[in-house]
Amino acid sequence: MSGIVIVGVQWGDEGKGKITNGLSSGADMVVRFQGGANAGHTISLNGEPFVFHLLPSGISVPGVRCVIGPGVVVDPESLVREIDMVSEHGVSVGENFMIDFGAHMVMPYHKAQEAAEEKARGEEAIGTTLRGIGPTYSDRHAREGLQIGLFADFGEFSARYRSVAERKNALLTKLYGAEPVSVDEALDRMRPLAERLEPYLADTPGMIRETLNDDGKVIFEGAQGTLLDIAFGTYPFVTSSFTTSAGVSPGTGVPPSMIGTVVGIAKAYVTRVGEGPFPTESRDERGDEIRRCGHEMGATTGRPRRCGWLDGVALRYAVELNGVDRLIITKLDVLDSFETIPVCTAYRIGGEATRTFPRTVAELAAVEPVYEELPGWGTSTRDVRRPEDLPEAATAYIRRVEELAGVPVAAVSVGAAAHAVVDFERLL
Repeated sequence: MSGIVIVGVQWGDEGKGKITNGLSSGADMVVRFQGGANAGHTISLNGEPFVFHLLPSGISVPGVRCVIGPGVVVDPESLVREIDMVSEHGVSVGENFMIDFGAHMVMPYHKAQEAAEEKARGEEAIGTTLRGIGPTYSDRHAREGLQIGLFADFGEFSARYRSVAERKNALLTKLYGAEPVSVDEALDRMRPLAERLEPYLADTPGMIRETLNDDGKVIFEGAQGTLLDIAFGTYPFVTSSFTTSAGVSPGTGVPPSMIGTVVGIAKAYVTRVGEGPFPTESRDERGDEIRRCGHEMGATTGRPRRCGWLDGVALRYAVELNGVDRLIITKLDVLDSFETIPVCTAYRIGGEATRTFPRTVAELAAVEPVYEELPGWGTSTRDVRRPEDLPEAATAYIRRVEELAGVPVAAVSVGAAAHAVVDFERLL
């Protein structure tokens, strides 16, 4: 068997979609295991950049079966739009695509609830994407969620929807003073979506296990990043799912013993969207330069990303938490023009240096990063495809990242194009 998990080891937006898409040519199956349409995975489709929110990033690779696992929350409208988008660009979505019966659905009242909750928080707002993800996961654990398998019987779905929507509208109007969601209008919108998606419904865990048992190659694709994990991230400024490699089992039905290699994806620097502490954030012109060169705008929200320097403490924490075997560094080319590049090697708390990542946001907000200045390379890396052709200072930078992370770097991405990768070793 050969399973490989792709996880982000920062605050998301590390370039997981491009890496998953690139590795998919050597895979039999790509399985998305958590998150929802709050994720944005950008891949190149016939030479054009496209953002996938729900479709697995291997969907454009012929012969690869793509699965949305039961750990994902699915927005039916968003998913149908994506299917239509890729179909218009020559990608066939048919028997190669499956949605697990157990995946829960994001309903219109979830989006209304999230918007009302964020407004009520005022200055304490989390900065969510307002895609209804949190309320959907909440309903799942409160045993009030609607699984997409209900689309196989629209009468049953309608009855369940009406029951839940009544309670949601009472919450919206009486607690938040917001407008109720029209039940009949929502059901009218859902009927054609159910007809479109019902053919893709499947019992997927057994298929995934069978593929692995037959020595097939399966990529488990994560969304967001480790530091946004609901249990181990910078809570409460996190997403609503388990973003680490530990989320693969409950998100797919595959036992830990079958998962295999864990590959962590990290930018050569760090970005963050939304609120929450960010120790290495650069608020000066150099942070602006990273944002400009890296085109750092949220793929889902369109918001400018906060930018800063590589954080070795947070990176080591994420590597150890996920059991990362190999790293892939993305966007190295964004640092091509810098004379020197700061790297955080430790935190200072109360005058004491530590390499332990704090578990509370109050502690993290109070740390002072300890930087080591590394020399820049002052030349473009975008046309480099062999390790030996990298500038010496760029190679030294990668080696320092390996030392801080405690695991080797398997590849480096040096541009947006699918082929803009420098491979140090073969992963699939």
